[in-house]
Amino acid sequence: MKINSNVLKCKISRRDLLALGMLTAASAILPVNALAAQKESSCKELMLYNAHTHEHLDVVYWKDGMYLPDELEKINHIFRDFRTGTERDIDINLLDLLCELKEQLKCKDPYHIVSGYRTPKSNALLRKRYKGVAKKSLHMYGKAVDVRIPGYSLRGVRKAAMKIRAGGVGYYPRSKFLHLDVGEVRYWWG
Repeated sequence: MKINSNVLKCKISRRDLLALGMLTAASAILPVNALAAQKESSCKELMLYNAHTHEHLDVVYWKDGMYLPDELEKINHIFRDFRTGTERDIDINLLDLLCELKEQLKCKDPYHIVSGYRTPKSNALLRKRYKGVAKKSLHMYGKAVDVRIPGYSLRGVRKAAMKIRAGGVGYYPRSKFLHLDVGEVRYWWG
């Protein structure tokens, strides 16, 4: 087979050659920054520690635009009512709130879960023992968590959570935890 040499000839102007060179140089730099941005936005991950069961969980629960059911089940388990072992689906908006808060704080440490999901029976027990436990607590619906992050100022975490404005933020400095929920935006001291 004979190839016509005229087909292989291509005229490139000096301007086109310079533009091609600039594009080539830019492409050598761009992927590094683009990959870094993609890594940040292509997955959501949490590090969790249950203060009652002493379980740890490092989990990517959202990747490439999808929530990962197996990983959400692991989260449901670590958030379970430690008094009864009962699990419930944890609201993904709460997980996203925790993820966003972690990013705001540039936090690389696990959230310590003081109280995650509560059965109505556990919530009633806490209401008898402690003043301020809500009768219709969002903990019973998988929409609230009480947390602390050792090494981080509770006041600083509270301030960052309030900036997000994704739900309720209860500040409990004597008990050393912060209540976060995805209900109405409101703030209180406990």
